[in-house]
Amino acid sequence: MNPRELELFATQDLVDELLRRTTFQGVVVQAVDEAKNRHWDGERLFAVRHNANLDTEEAGRLLDVVSQYIASRE
Repeated sequence: MNPRELELFATQDLVDELLRRTTFQGVVVQAVDEAKNRHWDGERLFAVRHNANLDTEEAGRLLDVVSQYIASRE
């Protein structure tokens, strides 16, 4: 599938497909209001989803490791 074909799908459909895949082991962090640009002020709500390849505790640990990595790069 080329990148142009992905434009034909809604974001939610793409996330749902990713989470259905048994090879996916991770989390998806998505803006609840599906922001259309990179710049934002104030507070934004996010949804975090994971599939059966990770339980809730494992997903939380993964997010913790990622947040520490991001913070250390600033």
